[in-house]
Amino acid sequence: MSRVLVVYSDSGAVDPFITLLAGKNHQVDKVRSRDAAKYLRTSAFDVVITDCPPAGAAIRDGGVVAQVAENCPETRCIVLTGGDAAELTLMEKAKDLRFDCFSRDKGPEALLAELEKSTDTEQSSTEQPKPTKKENLGGIVGESREIRQVFGVISKVAKTDSTVLITGESGTGKELIARAIHENSSRAENPMVVINCSAIPGELLESELFGHEKGAFTGAHRARMGRFEMADNSTIFLDEIGDMSLNLQVKLLRVLQEQTFEKVGGAKSMNVNIRVIAATNKDLAEAIKDGSFREDLFYRLNVIPIKMAPLRQRRSDIPLLVHYFSNRLAQRSGMDRPKRFSEAAMAMMTNYEWPGNIRELENMMERLFVLVSGEIIEPSDFPDYFFDRPRDAQAAVSPGEETISLEGGLDFNQTVDAFQKRLIVKALEETNGVKSKAAELLKIKRTTLVEKIKKLQIETDASA
Repeated sequence: MSRVLVVYSDSGAVDPFITLLAGKNHQVDKVRSRDAAKYLRTSAFDVVITDCPPAGAAIRDGGVVAQVAENCPETRCIVLTGGDAAELTLMEKAKDLRFDCFSRDKGPEALLAELEKSTDTEQSSTEQPKPTKKENLGGIVGESREIRQVFGVISKVAKTDSTVLITGESGTGKELIARAIHENSSRAENPMVVINCSAIPGELLESELFGHEKGAFTGAHRARMGRFEMADNSTIFLDEIGDMSLNLQVKLLRVLQEQTFEKVGGAKSMNVNIRVIAATNKDLAEAIKDGSFREDLFYRLNVIPIKMAPLRQRRSDIPLLVHYFSNRLAQRSGMDRPKRFSEAAMAMMTNYEWPGNIRELENMMERLFVLVSGEIIEPSDFPDYFFDRPRDAQAAVSPGEETISLEGGLDFNQTVDAFQKRLIVKALEETNGVKSKAAELLKIKRTTLVEKIKKLQIETDASA
C-alpha cells in the first residue's frame, strides 16, 4: 500500500483516479493545489499526483512540482496531462525538476499499474527513509507567521546554552518547544529532565529539585538525587515556573548564577553544567507586581523569551494539525487510512475558538476517531458546544440580526459563507477598506482575506 497525495486544480479530472486508488487499498489524501505545500511540509508521501493547469504554468512557475522537489525530493511526482502540445513543450523546459508525465487519456487503470510497479521496486530497496522536517522539530506542526517566528528562534538558540523562558496559555505546546531546543543542541546525547513545579507540593519540590541527604527530614531514610543533579551536562525543563514559592526562587536564582547548589540537609556544594528552560502560563510581570515572583529571577530566566500564540491566533495551522493527528491516530489504531473531514467539518474546526489550544484539538481528534464509524467526519459528528457562536463573533455581528433557526433544516455551507461575509464586510468597514488592517482584525493572512473576498464576491456587492 502506498501513501498518495493527490493535488488538484480540477476535482473532476482527478476523482476517477482517487476512486480507483482508494479502492485498491492505497492511502489517498486529496488537497487543493493552493494547500499542497502545507501537507508536503508536515507529512511523508510515496507519490504525489497532480493535474497540470493549462500550458503547464504551475510547473514553469515553481508550483506543485517545485514544492515536491523542495520538501520531499525522494517522493515521486506524477503530472496528469491532457497531451496538449504547448503544455508538454513548457514541461520540457522544466527538466531540472524531477517529475513524470502521465496522460489522463490512458485512464486510472494504467496509472494504477504504473504505481504498483514502482511500489514493488521501492519495497525491494534497503535504503532507509530520510527524516522529515517535522521530526527535526520534535513534532511541532505549523506554517503560520507566529510558529515560523518560533522556528527561527529555536534554530538560533539551540546552538547556545542561553536560558529560555517560554510563555503562553496551557496547551500551546511549550514542552514541545523545549524538547525541540534540547534535541537540536549539543546536549541532545543526554535526556532532557522535566519537572512540573505546580504538580508537586511546595514542601516536596525542594527535595525533587535539589535532592536530599539521609536523615534530612522525617522519612528521608536514604540519600536521594535531585533533578538538577540528574540534568548535569543536559537540559532541565521547569514547567509552570510561576507557581514556585519565593523561598525556592531564591535557591533557583543561585543555580542560574553559579551553577551550584546544596542538597536538602547537606553542607557540600555541588557543581553542575546545566541548561535551564522554563515555562509558564502566568503573566510574570503581574506576578512581580503582586510580590509572588522575584524580579531578579525573572530577568535571569527571560534571557531568550519565546511567546507561544494561542491556537485561535494561528488558525491557518489548524488544518495541518488536523491532518497530523489524523495520520497519527490512524497509524496507532492500525487503520488502512486516516479519517477525512468534509469541507464543512474542517470549517468548523478552523472557526472554533479552542480555549484548550492544541491539547484540546488533539483530544477532540481522538474523540472523533473513536465515536465516528464512517471514513468522513461531518458537522453532525461534533459535540453540541461546537455549534455555539464564539463570543467575539457575536460582537462582530450587527445588532438586530435574526436568530438562526434550524427548524426545517438549513444549508450549512451557505450559512457559514454568509457569516464569514458579514465578518469581512464589518472588518473592511472599520478599516476603511484597507485589506491588510482588516486581515489583522480578523487574525488571518492578507492573502487568505483576498481569496475570501473574491470567493464571496464582496467587492462586487459593495460596488453594487
